[in-house]
Amino acid sequence: MNHRKTLTGTLLAAALLASGCTGGGGSSKGADAEAADDPAQVSGSITVLTHRTDIVQDGTMKKYADDFNKTYPKVKVKFDAITDYEAEVKIRMNTDNYGDVLMIPAVIKKNDYPKFFASLGTQKELSEKYRFTDFTAVDGKVYGQSPMGAAPGFLYNKRIWAEAGVTDWPTTPAEFLTALKAIKSKTDAVPYYTNFAAQWPLSQWTAVNGSVSCDTEATTRLAEGNPWGEDGELRVADQLLYDIVHQGLIEKDPTTTNWENSKPQLAKGEIATAWLGSWAVIQFRQAAEKAGADPDDIGFMPFPARVDGKACATVNPDYNQAVSIHSQHKEAARAWIDWFTDKSGYAQDNLSISTLKDAPLPEVLKPYEEQGVELIELDDAKGGTVKEIDNASEVGINAPAYRQELVDIARGAKDGDVDDFLDDLGRRWTEAAKTVGS
Repeated sequence: MNHRKTLTGTLLAAALLASGCTGGGGSSKGADAEAADDPAQVSGSITVLTHRTDIVQDGTMKKYADDFNKTYPKVKVKFDAITDYEAEVKIRMNTDNYGDVLMIPAVIKKNDYPKFFASLGTQKELSEKYRFTDFTAVDGKVYGQSPMGAAPGFLYNKRIWAEAGVTDWPTTPAEFLTALKAIKSKTDAVPYYTNFAAQWPLSQWTAVNGSVSCDTEATTRLAEGNPWGEDGELRVADQLLYDIVHQGLIEKDPTTTNWENSKPQLAKGEIATAWLGSWAVIQFRQAAEKAGADPDDIGFMPFPARVDGKACATVNPDYNQAVSIHSQHKEAARAWIDWFTDKSGYAQDNLSISTLKDAPLPEVLKPYEEQGVELIELDDAKGGTVKEIDNASEVGINAPAYRQELVDIARGAKDGDVDDFLDDLGRRWTEAAKTVGS
């Protein structure tokens, strides 16, 4: 499952897991996972649940554990790699046995984190060193920490775009569509690849939120407004996706798309463009090397929107690692999370944004830096409310279903009008917001 990044995870249509836990846990230190003073004295055997089946299978995670043991020799780390991570961990969390360290499943309501996870400390303290602390903070305490972050954007084949005569990044949706039309008429490449069959890539379009407005309060506006209103950022994103499909700028049959195959295809120039995130660049560059193509052909550009001439891209955490409140070895589990974030090199290895505030940007985002793209971190104070509205509305902004329907309408596989469709999403959302008191 090396496609993750899904930065906020895939929301599952499920109610709060009935764990029955109220904040105890199997440690004398209760609900806190405190940082160790002396690494040599930290001991215990911990199980780390992970979605990264690919790097467990190829031995990469073992190498990380071996390096970890140079600092923490008395801690034994075991990895439990899970292919269908969200679905399986959701089931496990009905019990007390869901590992010592785990990636926080998207199904868990933010306000319920203290029922399942040990506190890592106060947000005031941790935010001085780390990005993204507000994404897992409840009542001033932090319950999860991501090892890396990513920015959304279009992966594109620079050679193909140049052959089509497009060398500057489009600054509006209309310019972007014009560029794709030029690619269709002047090259043999598929202008845009939906990855419709894999489903999860469609949910990545929600990460446009914040990039259109350059507003760090974009999540708050999701909670308090209509994302598909006249100026709603999700309407801008979904309208562009609809237009790309409706104007025939995609593959012939979206139902036959293949995620793994799309990597070498884009690398070789058979595909020109795909909306994903900075996390994916390394995977496509590796695919280019295997296919005998030039890894430097893989480019990365922001969403085509500008505010006063400036482009913005949001920076979001990957899965957040947490310590189970039931862990018998919270100190060892906390040591793994801190080491993996601070010392492992995982973010650099994945060409991703480090969670450490003082770390430099990855090479893949140098073009953003050079062209003045502003990287913004969204205030996630209303993130829990957004999840509740999303669940109540049954829209699923981080799930693929509604955008699959949008694509089907756009390609004529299903009857419907795009304005009516998007207006209905907005109606359902705003009505649900009233029920959760936002």
